[in-house]
Amino acid sequence: MSAVIELDGLTKHYGSARGIADVDLEVNEGEVFGFLGPNGAGKTTTIRLVLDLIRPSSGTARVFSLDARRAATLIHARTGYMSGELALYNGLTGAE
Repeated sequence: MSAVIELDGLTKHYGSARGIADVDLEVNEGEVFGFLGPNGAGKTTTIRLVLDLIRPSSGTARVFSLDARRAATLIHARTGYMSGELALYNGLTGAE
């Protein structure tokens, strides 16, 4: 089975604070995977790194065998992400 998501030593520091450290992960085609954990565990940081919404301090992320940093536009065209901090204008419909 081919890996859809591959993380190798993915690390993110926020100044002197650590977001995530040395995360290795492989999610294969056909698998269902979810991030669970308390606030501050690194769930959102990891997802944002995978989608190249933020840059890692070290390590690599690959999605659909594409480098997350070099092929972010191609990856974004095939994925969806809704942040927990969603804010919309009043009165918009779902189609808008």
